[in-house]
Amino acid sequence: MSVLTMNFAPGSVALVTGASRGIGRACAVHLAHAGCDVVVHYNSRLEAAEETAESVRALGRQALVVQADVAKEADVRTLFGRVRSEWGRLDTAVVNSGITADGYLGAMSMDKWASVIDTNLTGTFLTCRHAVRMMHRSGGSLVLISSTSGVMGQPGQTNYSASKGGIIAFGKALAREAADKDIRVNTVAPGFTETDMLRLMNPKARESYLELVPMGRAGAPAEVASAVTFLASPAAGYVTGKVLTVDGGLTS
Repeated sequence: MSVLTMNFAPGSVALVTGASRGIGRACAVHLAHAGCDVVVHYNSRLEAAEETAESVRALGRQALVVQADVAKEADVRTLFGRVRSEWGRLDTAVVNSGITADGYLGAMSMDKWASVIDTNLTGTFLTCRHAVRMMHRSGGSLVLISSTSGVMGQPGQTNYSASKGGIIAFGKALAREAADKDIRVNTVAPGFTETDMLRLMNPKARESYLELVPMGRAGAPAEVASAVTFLASPAAGYVTGKVLTVDGGLTS
């Protein structure tokens, strides 16, 4: 009887979008620790992305830093062109890029709506479309990053909740579509996590939100990254189409 582990085969390549900080950075480091060379994607924070890449290299893995706006098809095409030309393969992709532009619906501008939908949902579509094209002969795994806002909704986040709920439905559909190509698709929905997004919250609002969490605290990016790495790894070889909430019991 074989024992599956979270370690990847030698030469495995992982792409992490939005890897310059927070959950994306933690995922890049965890995947490197599990044996992957990592494509460190960023949009605007080159210095932070280079810091992520250095953390990957410190673990003895290779890192490729690539800039792209995931909401723009030409940028995403260029991103995957770099992956092909540099390494010629892609084994897993963590689709993590996302933004917020909160506000109550009655006062929400079209710009706020469109920017969040374009980056979070269209960006997921574009990234996954190119990833599937790279993986269609050899198989692979995709892990999409949603949010508990996409599971249960959140006041003042109709745009964000719609985008993250859309990612969950998108992932379920793609999992069925790609299964016969040996491509697995799963989604992780983090709850309140210690990222810049949470740290910038009004302290009173933050405290009131955390009171809703049965475990009484925010999660660490590393705790989300551990779940992502498991789903991406050979240890989850028979898992696809699933949504895993990492939320301290918030949605239980």
